[in-house]
Amino acid sequence: MIELVIAERCVECNLCVKVCPTDVFDSVPGGPPVIARQQDCQTCFMCELYCDADALYVAPDCNRPTPVDEKALLASGLLGRYRRDSGWAEWSGDPRYTNEHWRMEHVFAVARAVGETTSKETVP
Repeated sequence: MIELVIAERCVECNLCVKVCPTDVFDSVPGGPPVIARQQDCQTCFMCELYCDADALYVAPDCNRPTPVDEKALLASGLLGRYRRDSGWAEWSGDPRYTNEHWRMEHVFAVARAVGETTSKETVP
C-alpha cells in the first residue's frame, strides 16, 4: 500500500497521479502530490515504477497501512529499489540494472498458446 511521498525528492511531475489505476493521489498546484485515498491503493507499484526521483514508497502489505519512518526509509536504500530491480531503469546507463524482460518469454509463450486455443474454440 502506498505509504509515503517524500516532498524533498519529488520533482512534481505528477506521473504517479497519472499512472495510478485507482486514483489514489491528488495533484497539488505548486507542490508534490498527496496520498488522498490510501485505502484504494492496490499495491501495483505503478507509481514507484514511474517515479525517477525515488520519492515514493509502497509497502508490500496490500491490506493495511504500514507505519513508516521516513528517515529510516531514506537511509535504507529501499527507495527506487523496485523500479531498478524490475529492470524499469535499464535506460539509466547504470550497468547494474539491465533489461531482464527476456525472462518472461516462457510466460508469454504459454499465454499465446492458451489464447490461440481459446480463440479457436470460440470462433464459429
